[in-house]
Amino acid sequence: MSHADLIIAIPSKGRLQENTNDFFRRAGLSVLQPGGDRNYRGELGGVPGVEVAFLSASEISKELALGNVHFGVTGLDLIHETIVHYEDKVHLVTPLGFGFANVVVAVPMAWIDVASMSDLADISAEFRQRNGQQMRIATKYMNLTRRYFAANGIADYRIVESLGATEGAPAAGSAEAIVDITTTGSTLAANSLKVLSDGTLLKSQAYLVASLAAPWSVEASDRAHAILDRISAEAAARSVKEIRAAVSDGAEAAAAAVSLGATLPFGTATQGPTVLTLHAPVKQVAAIARALRDHGAETVTVSALEYVFSSVNSLAFALQEAVERKAASR
Repeated sequence: MSHADLIIAIPSKGRLQENTNDFFRRAGLSVLQPGGDRNYRGELGGVPGVEVAFLSASEISKELALGNVHFGVTGLDLIHETIVHYEDKVHLVTPLGFGFANVVVAVPMAWIDVASMSDLADISAEFRQRNGQQMRIATKYMNLTRRYFAANGIADYRIVESLGATEGAPAAGSAEAIVDITTTGSTLAANSLKVLSDGTLLKSQAYLVASLAAPWSVEASDRAHAILDRISAEAAARSVKEIRAAVSDGAEAAAAAVSLGATLPFGTATQGPTVLTLHAPVKQVAAIARALRDHGAETVTVSALEYVFSSVNSLAFALQEAVERKAASR
């Protein structure tokens, strides 16, 4: 282990790394990589005692399972695929809102009678009778495939591990169907493949994940709390706008705004003329502004917020609970 109190693993290159850096930057935490791309160790600006390890997304999930890093940013698909009983080894802290993709079962478009997993189960039995061998499924997601096929009652098949472009396997004659990850489905369509109607194994995106096997010292927990405090505050600020207005009766105007989803972050409103400060869900801003004008406001201002810190950090609290449960089970 490093001398650092807390280690965060983030993707070492590509769009995932850019999005991860943006995610931390929004929370006021800059990912620093002294020496450029060739340096696989860095630090997190704003929180001392935190080391950043730059790894591939697949390596990150493995390091989380082993407890060699405390936090990691990786795809949900890799967590499900590479970590057996992942719930016992990692804690999913929060989705990050990027890296969206689905792991799907796809078959040739020419299979016009195969539209669902039950159809695939029927054809897999017929395939063996007709060809004397099992239907082949090309995939990089062997564990996800086995679990999903078993859940759908399909046993008569064999997996062909894909080392290249999985979607090309049926056309190349190395497999009859595939399990692969896709964002738009355009590559599958270009290879004359279709996704089965119930063939989505997993809806994936990038997650901030915590290792339950890592050494969670008091120092590591303090660093984690500081990081999650900022992440929670930024996420909370993004979900609301601040509304201010002078109204004829604070209590009545506040009640109308609250009925539309607003909150009063600084306490209850008093009766009579007053200036209200509200936090409003983004989609409800216009409706709440209209309600305030109905209650005497001549001007309603709406502002974006950078951070909304709360006395209770739900992300840190959930992580602490998960770490304590794991420690109690040992």
